[in-house]
Amino acid sequence: MTHAQHLWRSIRDNLRARIRAGLLKPGERIPTTRDLMDQHSTSSATVRRAVDSMIESGELIGRQGLGVFVVDARAEDS
Repeated sequence: MTHAQHLWRSIRDNLRARIRAGLLKPGERIPTTRDLMDQHSTSSATVRRAVDSMIESGELIGRQGLGVFVVDARAEDS
């Protein structure tokens, strides 16, 4: 596994852990790409890959012009 592959998975796992711990709550906006780039000392492409993987798996949702939010499973069920 290359360093970039490891890094985007690390970012994804970190976001998942923050969601599980309640640090990022359902419906809450996640940190911006710029903030995540700074936190992980990486490129926007690496951050986008991590975020996109979570959007594809249904954990996050992107809203045009607003940001990316933690999916509220309760809202999805109703």
